[in-house]
Amino acid sequence: MTESLSPRENPDLIGHEDAENQFLDSWIGGYLHHAWLINGPKGIGKATLAYRFARFLLAHGERSQSEDAGPALFQEDEIPTAIPNSLFINPNNPIFRRVASNAHSDLKVIERGLSDDGKRMQTIIPIDKIRAVGQTLSLTASEGGWRVIIVDGAEEMNSNAANALLKLLEEPPPNTVLLLISHMPGRILSTIRSRCRQLRLSKLRPEVVETLIAQQLPKVSDPDRQTLLHISEGSIGRALDLASGDGVSLHRDLLRVMKSLPSLDMDVAHSFADKVARRDADLAWRTAVELASRGVANIVSYSIRENGVDGRGYLSEEVACLEKLSAMAPVHHWINVWERNNVLFARAENANLDRKQVMLNALTTMANVA
Repeated sequence: MTESLSPRENPDLIGHEDAENQFLDSWIGGYLHHAWLINGPKGIGKATLAYRFARFLLAHGERSQSEDAGPALFQEDEIPTAIPNSLFINPNNPIFRRVASNAHSDLKVIERGLSDDGKRMQTIIPIDKIRAVGQTLSLTASEGGWRVIIVDGAEEMNSNAANALLKLLEEPPPNTVLLLISHMPGRILSTIRSRCRQLRLSKLRPEVVETLIAQQLPKVSDPDRQTLLHISEGSIGRALDLASGDGVSLHRDLLRVMKSLPSLDMDVAHSFADKVARRDADLAWRTAVELASRGVANIVSYSIRENGVDGRGYLSEEVACLEKLSAMAPVHHWINVWERNNVLFARAENANLDRKQVMLNALTTMANVA
């Protein structure tokens, strides 16, 4: 498997041309909004788009800066430069390289960091990070052009941080654009949302995800690629995470467990739980939790499908299992299982519970649904 590029390093964006054109058109027209809320499902390219916006502004921001200059946009001896037709910046451009290495002084990124002990990621974005950026905005832009602030995971701000950001939005600094990224915009203060231009990104089309998987995971076999395409559900980010977390193998293992229900095969269950519960297997654990939650969600969707079709689609090896499990109990019982297991998985994360026992409890809850 090839190493995938982070959003700040990725020069390409596929599947979100409409969103890109909205930003480009507003820049060309000279009415660029000072704050954008880029929202949509996880792993579809929101951060990649935000960095694409940022690089473009840092390289070409002078057009919208001149929007108040009136008709004399150019001096007599000036020749207008060609208007860009995309947000693409060549990776060899010095601005691209500086953004990729987090070395551009006029780009600030606000996101969760490591906890004080350096062992875990913070669960929230604290106010200190907003204040630090706010202080730099009181100064002149280092390079005399635009400044860009990216808030990656805007729903993760605590209340104090959100209120501090709101003040920045209410009194936006000149020549500054804020790009908020969120997969759960409903958790963001309504007063923040109302001050942002909304840019909703949709799931990627299957053919786009398949192309991206083939590009970034060229060594994956065709059957495994189809499994990744299916279980990633329109998210290339999720597909890459699943591949890194041995998602295809774990999906098959979990399907074996589910096929044994309601008489839970404890040998198979223990083998699965052992595989994902090791403390050095954080990615495998997160992948297994996601797959277990998805497995129950599939039972629910299969149970309530209309005329045998719900548009979700299932792998051929899943259908017989879903047919059997959906007939075991009414759909509201499976909804209860989904809710209980998700609460259990959240507690395991927050309270540092024994992972093997948590997974076994979740599988037992599924077995006892009937």
